[in-house]
Amino acid sequence: MTNTKIALVTGGSRGLGRDMAINIAKKGIDVVFTYHSNEKAAMEVEAAIEALGRKAAAFQLDTSDVSSFDAFFTKVSAYLSENYGKPNFDYIVNNAGTGIYKPFVDTTEADFDEMMNIHLKGVYFLTQKAVALMNDGGGIINISSGLARFTFPNSSAYAAMKGAIDVFTRYLAKELGGRGIRANVVAPGAIATEFGGGENKTNEQKRKVVASVTALGRVGEPEDIGGIVAFLCTEDARWVNGQRIEASGGTML
Repeated sequence: MTNTKIALVTGGSRGLGRDMAINIAKKGIDVVFTYHSNEKAAMEVEAAIEALGRKAAAFQLDTSDVSSFDAFFTKVSAYLSENYGKPNFDYIVNNAGTGIYKPFVDTTEADFDEMMNIHLKGVYFLTQKAVALMNDGGGIINISSGLARFTFPNSSAYAAMKGAIDVFTRYLAKELGGRGIRANVVAPGAIATEFGGGENKTNEQKRKVVASVTALGRVGEPEDIGGIVAFLCTEDARWVNGQRIEASGGTML
C-alpha cells in the first residue's frame, strides 16, 4: 500500500479538474481533490474514481483563502495517515480557478485582487505548504492558459496571473530539482466548460472566432486536457521538467 502514488487536484469536482482527476485515476494513482461549493458534484467524481478501482477523497477548499490552508492540510494529512500510514502524497495539480472577462479599462481593484488571490497568491502558498508533505520524486503541475501567450481582449487580469504562473513554475523546477520534484505547466486554450460563465460553451460568436484561428478548427473540450495532466503524473514524464505544454489545438500559430 505504501507504494501507491497519490495526487492532489484542486478544483476537481467539475470541468477540466474533473477530467484530470479521472484520467489520473486511470493511470493507477489514487486521488485527493478539492471542491469549492458543489459537494454533490464532488461526490460524483469520488464515485467515478472508485469505479475505476482507485481511492478518492474530496475536501472543501477556497484556494483564494491562504489562511485556510493549514486547516486543510491538517485534514488531508489525517486522511492520508489513516488510509496509507503516512501523511505524504506525490503530485499536486493546481487547477482551481475562475475567470473574469472585462476590458482592461473597466477592471476594478477587486477584480484584480480576486484573480491574483485565486490564480497566483493561492497557488504560490498552497504549493509551498504542499511541498512539505510531498514525497521526493513527485511532481507539480500548474494550470496556466493559452492567454499567457496569445491575446484575446478582455482577459488582461486573468492572463497576467497565468503569465506569472509560467514564470513561477520554472523557479519551482529549479529550486526543487534537488528533491527530484518536477514542475511543469499545462496551458489549455479555449475549452468548452462552465468556466468564466461558460463563454466558450455557449457564446457561438466567440466559438466561431476561436475555431477560425485554431489549426484543428474547433474549441477544445475538457477531455482534450485531462490525459496530458495524467501523463505528467507518471514515470513516462520523468525527464519533462520546467516546461510549458500548451494544449490549444494550435491557436494563433
